Amino acid sequence: MAEQKTAPPSNEFPEQHPQTESTQPQNETYIPPPAVLHPRLVLDTSLFVNPDAQHQFGENVNKAVERFLKITRENNIEIYMPLSVFRELSNFTSSEALISFRRDAIVRAPDLYNLQVPAAILHIFIGELRNRINKGLRIAEEAIHKEPTADNLRRLRQEYREALRSGMVDSVEDLDVVLLAKEIGGAVLSADEGIANMAEALGIEVLSATYFIHRYGEEINRE
Repeated sequence: MAEQKTAPPSNEFPEQHPQTESTQPQNETYIPPPAVLHPRLVLDTSLFVNPDAQHQFGENVNKAVERFLKITRENNIEIYMPLSVFRELSNFTSSEALISFRRDAIVRAPDLYNLQVPAAILHIFIGELRNRINKGLRIAEEAIHKEPTADNLRRLRQEYREALRSGMVDSVEDLDVVLLAKEIGGAVLSADEGIANMAEALGIEVLSATYFIHRYGEEINRE
């Protein structure tokens, strides 16, 4: 009986290997293009009532508010203001400017019951406050030995104010600005040194009126 031979495997249907559609090299990691981010800015009253900051936008508070809103619209900037600061601003500007501002801005209080900040910030703040109180006491003691003239009283008020309030958060309104910026992950736009100091300690970006104008206010410079 003849030996039956097995036929060799057919090459009619060769083995198929899957191919990927990606054109990226295998040894490189694909990095997608960055997303377009809209700036978020939290404002305080000093932006419009501090003389140096206000003059960056307009000759008075109403015109400063109007010009600022024009810039934010053209640059698609989200603006926020704590409710307490908005109430404070109402003492300095017209009802028309407030209506226009409220139309463009998000006005709300920070979430005080759920927002958390490092205990180190509170520790540093209390230590600085104690030192300032002691400094203010020494200024008051020195004033007792001087004649109560108008110039001496004016000097006492100025020195006492600088000792206790200059360069630190000294109001609920100021604190609301910092906390709201921390909550929403925004930057602070302010001319207040105390707000800037606390915001920077919390890792929050701080913008000045001058920087804002140079960065976004090109339409002002053309006028």
